[in-house]
Amino acid sequence: MSISALKEVLPAYAKDTKLNLGSVTTTSSLTDQQLWGAMLACALAARSGRVIAEVSEEAARNLSEEAFTAAKAAASIMAMNNVYYRATHLIGDETYGTLPAKLRMTVIGNPGVDKADFELWCLAVSAINGCGRCLESHEQVLRGSGLPREQIQEALRVAAVVAATAATLEAEAALVAV
Repeated sequence: MSISALKEVLPAYAKDTKLNLGSVTTTSSLTDQQLWGAMLACALAARSGRVIAEVSEEAARNLSEEAFTAAKAAASIMAMNNVYYRATHLIGDETYGTLPAKLRMTVIGNPGVDKADFELWCLAVSAINGCGRCLESHEQVLRGSGLPREQIQEALRVAAVVAATAATLEAEAALVAV
């Protein structure tokens, strides 16, 4: 069980996804914690059982227990926040943006790992979930903490590749079931 196993089961038509999966996991400028936390959070956000199983096993070898838990927390909190903040933005009435969310989200303030790493994982999950407001917010925090754009881009690449892997494998499973 590993990234290699995911690459092996991707169909021939997904060659670009397969190559990109190898690339984001072997040539990243992110630290191991940043990379594997992003991989795990994105796998959870992409909701593919196969991708979650393969990525979580490899992430467990590359993350501390605290970082593994924090990556899961990033996926969980952003599942809630992305829906809420995307909806308040899409309604088009800026008044909703001034109202208190009244949603508990203390894990963002105390994630148990480096705050910038957690913010990076939240940004990556927000890319998968399509929340522009959250992407802007997390990018600003990351830039304010000194993270260069190239590393933020790396997290977005991870999100894109994990999402494509999950979509492809779920589609293939559905086609087999037909």
